[in-house]
Amino acid sequence: MHEPRHPTTRFSKSIRSILVVTALAVTTASAALASELPPIGLVPVATGLDSPVYVTDPGDGRLFVVEQAGRIVIAENGMVREAPFLDLRSAVSFGGEQGLVGLAFDPAYADNGYFYVNYINLSGDTVVSRFSVSSDPNVANPSSEEPVLGIGQPFPTHNGGHLAFGPDGMLYISSGDGGSAGDPLNSGQTLTTLLGKILRIDVTTLPYSIPPSNPFFEHPTARSEIWAYGLRNPWRFSFDRATGDLFIGDVGQNRFEEIDFQAATSAGGENYGWRRMEGSRCFNPSSGCADESFVLPILEYDHSIGCSVSGGYVYRGAALPQLDGVYIFGDFCYGTLWGARPNGDGTWTSHVLLQTGLVISSFGEDSAGNVYLVDYDGSIFRIDGPPPRRQGVRRPGH
Repeated sequence: MHEPRHPTTRFSKSIRSILVVTALAVTTASAALASELPPIGLVPVATGLDSPVYVTDPGDGRLFVVEQAGRIVIAENGMVREAPFLDLRSAVSFGGEQGLVGLAFDPAYADNGYFYVNYINLSGDTVVSRFSVSSDPNVANPSSEEPVLGIGQPFPTHNGGHLAFGPDGMLYISSGDGGSAGDPLNSGQTLTTLLGKILRIDVTTLPYSIPPSNPFFEHPTARSEIWAYGLRNPWRFSFDRATGDLFIGDVGQNRFEEIDFQAATSAGGENYGWRRMEGSRCFNPSSGCADESFVLPILEYDHSIGCSVSGGYVYRGAALPQLDGVYIFGDFCYGTLWGARPNGDGTWTSHVLLQTGLVISSFGEDSAGNVYLVDYDGSIFRIDGPPPRRQGVRRPGH
């Protein structure tokens, strides 16, 4: 997930002067954008969780929460069911960035009962597997595991791990560069490895197949599962449910955090620059890295105001119509919650929505387009209108 220092080292949450970074320049957030964005609040929907790192909805109103240690639990009507939906703790290597990190329900889940998980096994490698629900809709069949894809991990960091079905019905998988500082294996720029990529596969039947429309399907040496590359640790990505556009939150090295973008009309194959670039700046080499084939981030911020980006979702819920079309994302260390909109010229502008004081490990979206914030300290919040007498929230017990 995030850097290994992040779950254990807390940073000051003092409000800082926020800089908004477009693909090519740093500008202060526009007053016009700030006036358009409504005040928001966070409504708690689940508490008492163990290191939650993701939340999603199979389409029936229940929220399924991924706990990094290896469990998936169900939150419903403000309560968390005591019995887990799935318990993989005996198969999962948990610690630092490792653990159970991804969950996606099959688009036909209501009919076939399939769901997919991404975890680090006891050997330290990535496993993507398919499971089935049991006859009890609140309990999975633990013996139904069917391995889909495995990725060897050279180091215990930068595993990526997000799973999501795209508008095309394909399963997209994020994979980090495999770890250690500075991508020593140059995985981000190497097309013969699955590390440092967004992958796209067809899981209609297993073993998976590779869509012929993938950009490297006929390449003589590249792995044809690759959809996009040049990524360091794309911890969370999402598709805009209204447009199909893809947003990728890529965790940076020492200087910059970035949000990358891929239009729904893309045929894939984008190179987001890592390790030659960190954000819009040179990394290795330290100068002369420019390449017109690189796709620069639409948003970035430096480590004076954050240290680890948690990619989010474009808001499409009904509770806050003024947020419709706003991309929401946050920072794990500082707890800052941002909203961003396009300017119409290819650049984007963001504005601080809330200083939450939370450890934002992830976001989630339900079938109605509501967006949820995941607090690594153990709670799930729904982004909503402001509470009557305060502008933020406090962590439970504080």
